Amino acid sequence: MPHTADTLSPTLRVLLIDDGAHRVQLIRQELARLGCEVVGVIEQATLIHDCVLRLQPDVVIVDSESPTRDTLENLATLNIRMPRPVVMFSEDASGDPMRQALSAGVSAYVVAGLTPERLAPVLQVAMARFEQDLALRQQLGKAQAQLAARKTIERAKGVLMTESGLDEEAAYQRMRKLAMDRGVTLADVAQRIIDAQDLLRSI
Repeated sequence: MPHTADTLSPTLRVLLIDDGAHRVQLIRQELARLGCEVVGVIEQATLIHDCVLRLQPDVVIVDSESPTRDTLENLATLNIRMPRPVVMFSEDASGDPMRQALSAGVSAYVVAGLTPERLAPVLQVAMARFEQDLALRQQLGKAQAQLAARKTIERAKGVLMTESGLDEEAAYQRMRKLAMDRGVTLADVAQRIIDAQDLLRSI
């Protein structure tokens, strides 16, 4: 997983993507001056996923005249499968490309501002925002999982109440005991009860 710091780590691994602006050499020189390692330079958006998988960069930098649809689609896929901080330098100041880039998971979208001295602070901001977004995504995923588990438990209680003639508290305590006896979660027991009912109904 990418790491962040208040200052750039000298071991920061960077993947560069030349998306039509052809200024990656300038970026590469400044990264070298900062002590970062450029692990690869690619020109085809379709290679983004495979290169990140193989090279394991900490950060992806896209140098673009205006982000292409292929680039944005592949960045969106990357953000789902192997999220990384992504910095995009672009000459396109119009609103749509910027919104599309941010929706695709770009952490920092910089318009007409590719100067060597700006690279380090832009990377720091991008990595900080990425960590914040990742934490929010993890919290959301946890909340959704908890909600799904509660729904499963409620449904399983209903099954026991109907099939075994138990009241709500007795059904819950039976499920809780099963979970403790078998060393599994309450949600696991609930799902097994639901699966068993579905199996019986299909016979």
